[in-house]
Amino acid sequence: MNYRKLGRTGLKVSEISLGSWLTYGNTTEKQTAIQTIDKAYELGINFFDTANVYARGEAELVVGEALRKYSRESYVLATKVFWPMGDGPNDRGLSRKHVFEQAHASLKRLGVDYIDIYYCHRFDPETPIDETLRTIEDLVRQGKVLYVGVSEWTAAQIAQALHVSDRYLLDRIVVNQPVYNMFNRYIEKEIIPLGEKEGISQVVFSPLAQGVLTGKYKRGAQLPEGSRATDPKTNMHISKYLTDDMLLKAEQLQLIANEMDITLSQLALAWILRQPNVASALIGASRPSQVEENVKAIEVQLPAEILEKIEEILGANA
Repeated sequence: MNYRKLGRTGLKVSEISLGSWLTYGNTTEKQTAIQTIDKAYELGINFFDTANVYARGEAELVVGEALRKYSRESYVLATKVFWPMGDGPNDRGLSRKHVFEQAHASLKRLGVDYIDIYYCHRFDPETPIDETLRTIEDLVRQGKVLYVGVSEWTAAQIAQALHVSDRYLLDRIVVNQPVYNMFNRYIEKEIIPLGEKEGISQVVFSPLAQGVLTGKYKRGAQLPEGSRATDPKTNMHISKYLTDDMLLKAEQLQLIANEMDITLSQLALAWILRQPNVASALIGASRPSQVEENVKAIEVQLPAEILEKIEEILGANA
């Protein structure tokens, strides 16, 4: 495994990390989930990601149980706060009350004393940024959170948060978790340049476009039995990728992968890791064999002529 520094910090995370969105505590049987996490750890993945809202806390329980057998200093653990965790008016958002309560609830479910990275899962327009950042600063000073992150914030929102942090001498955001893949490249315009300037890494999710960049979905073919696209719990997230245009591009990219004697998923992950501002690509493996395949992407080098061919295929998505 290769490791990269997270933003301007001294923390090093594996280039491939393992997430639990839509899988653990949800569509993946518990023992299989634990075996998948074990395989990731065995292969050198030291970065594990979850969130309080994933399966309403069940994902944190599974991740916590799986990691409990390993020494706490050997892995980096991230979770998140923002989305509703109850029906009350204060059971959501980034208010001091919700952040404080959910941080402690996550610690309990995970069975750990501290969270390495605590993400604000989305921007909360109803709460002043300084209230949120001061609350996380309190958690940092208490030793319950080590690093501050955000997910799917705009460049303007991140810049505003940095200004507030600098003004009040609070811990700065060091990592952002956006969606990024060959079909969704919005972060290249503003987010990555800001990250490079301010020392903020990207830890990207959906690097395989919900599975479309594995090559298993074909134009004009029936959806594979048991796939994410056929599961009502998860298929609302993949539908935007199942267009003829994107499936055609996936077929063309598959030809490049074939030429290089690698899988399409390895090509897609290597393409993401070409970005130095990306610290880690977050995979959503539901079985150990997927982890084994995906980690091989760190060995793939993409020469200039291959990158040019990829750009030609992506066309309007570039």
